[in-house]
Amino acid sequence: MKQDLANHLLDVIEYNIAPMTAREVQRGNKIFGAAILLKKDLSLVIAQTNNEVENPLWHGEMHAIKKLHEMDKADIPDPKDCIFLTTHEPCSLCLSAITWAGYDNFYYLFSHQDSRDKFAIPHDIKILQEVFGQEGQKSLYNKDNAFFNSYSIVKMGEEFDKKQREKFNSRIKTIAAIYDDLSASYQAGKGEDGIPLA
Repeated sequence: MKQDLANHLLDVIEYNIAPMTAREVQRGNKIFGAAILLKKDLSLVIAQTNNEVENPLWHGEMHAIKKLHEMDKADIPDPKDCIFLTTHEPCSLCLSAITWAGYDNFYYLFSHQDSRDKFAIPHDIKILQEVFGQEGQKSLYNKDNAFFNSYSIVKMGEEFDKKQREKFNSRIKTIAAIYDDLSASYQAGKGEDGIPLA
């Protein structure tokens, strides 16, 4: 059920990823996080958050994939059996990582435009425009392609009936407020840890 899936994804963001992100923001890391869940029962395989203070490539998605592959190989599920969840729409690096790691989907809460406009982190859009020449395109990347399909959690809620949509949107506002606070904390201390694109 799409509604159960969307609400469960919000649960994972609010209760698994956001608390981890709060700790890492205090170390100077950005607010982006990710999780991998099993499609069959939505159980959580791994959740991670940004760790750019250790390595500028450890974006939330990259760090989740890295940590997953540090687990016992027998415990790593086939990517085709998984849902890849991101708090923010993936940047070009993470789009490629999700693809190369074999995931055929990802779901995200905040868009590239949110990252730029709400969270003052414009690099995703700038890189897609400058490096890949996507200026003026309807979409900055092909959201449904031979490798993956992407889904906006916000847009999933638009299909709910009015009562459920209002409840869902209220939940998103609660999570957005958490990330607004995390963003303010990150912005107040950014640039102190040598992250190239702070």
